[in-house]
Amino acid sequence: MKDLIWLIIVLLVIGWLIGYFAFPDLGSIIHILIVVAVILILYKLLTGRKL
Repeated sequence: MKDLIWLIIVLLVIGWLIGYFAFPDLGSIIHILIVVAVILILYKLLTGRKL
């Protein structure tokens, strides 16, 4: 499961970079998704729940 989370993070970062340079308007949407994903991961880590 841990590998799956890292895969999702890497895909989001790559998608954000592509969106930022190729489609500046869509890059902000992907950026918001990355921020939400990071907040959820930090919340789960701080509360001690399994990922």
